[in-house]
Amino acid sequence: MNKNSGLIGLKIIRKRRNLNQQKVAMDLNISREVISYYENGKRNPDIQMLKTLSKYFGVSIDFLINGEDYKK
Repeated sequence: MNKNSGLIGLKIIRKRRNLNQQKVAMDLNISREVISYYENGKRNPDIQMLKTLSKYFGVSIDFLINGEDYKK
């Protein structure tokens, strides 16, 4: 994952679902700042958090990272 790009798809899917960072953070029992850091590339989530975010939003980890699903 490029440290500066952040989780492109996280911001996309969060906005599509009309959720703010605070709501997602509360649901996942993390701080709002962590969501912001993930979206802005200031911090990268570990694999467990990627799985948690994937399940929460019902999207692939590829989508969370790139904003699109894996293509062969």
